Amino acid sequence: MARTALPGRLTWRVARLTEARRETGTARTLVFDVPDWPGHLAGQHVDVRLTAGDGYSAQRSYSLSAPGRVELTVQRAPDGEVSPYLTDVLGPGDPVEIRGPVGGWFVWRPDAGRAVLLIAGGSGIAPLMAMIRARRLSGSDVPFRLVYSTRTPADVFYADELQHPDPGVDVTHIYTRKVPDGCPRPPGRLTPADLEGVSTDVDCFICGPTGFVEAAADLLLARDHDPRRIKTERFG
Repeated sequence: MARTALPGRLTWRVARLTEARRETGTARTLVFDVPDWPGHLAGQHVDVRLTAGDGYSAQRSYSLSAPGRVELTVQRAPDGEVSPYLTDVLGPGDPVEIRGPVGGWFVWRPDAGRAVLLIAGGSGIAPLMAMIRARRLSGSDVPFRLVYSTRTPADVFYADELQHPDPGVDVTHIYTRKVPDGCPRPPGRLTPADLEGVSTDVDCFICGPTGFVEAAADLLLARDHDPRRIKTERFG
């Protein structure tokens, strides 16, 4: 996810992979051991840097997908320099460099106390999943609603976890190309009907590709949501 870091204020740390699991055919969740990690808030991200033997290096930014530990879910990008290595090559004990956490605006804090609407497109679910998990960890009873758009059911991250959400967390799936058997909604993009019944008195977090984020934000504004309570994070 492309974001701007704060050079000079953060330290690169050597992180080693301790756990990995497949989310989809092209996405993988990675858990790292990072010595002296300062902790992070739900919604923040990190920079990951890979350095080749000849000294060439490349770095990308990825959202943290869980509180309490450094966990990233990486979607392999066609012709990518970093993501193919992370999704298909990196093995247990292998090192990467990580810098962070980065970002203080697109974050959810348990003491906010207001109902939350989360809207995710594709891999944009990662920081929003961190918020759902932070809610559970904190014991908060603040109502959450997640509207998650993917191309097909096979593209859903954290499928098992979202199939059985926590009490107070309502999950709605939207599929743009192929729907599962028995799904009453035809395939298609996010529409006003998908947001029916959503209160305007909520804190909104939207994450995904730029076009998706802009369209979702426009739908909320058309429903008279307060723009000051709509936070967006985009990539691409």
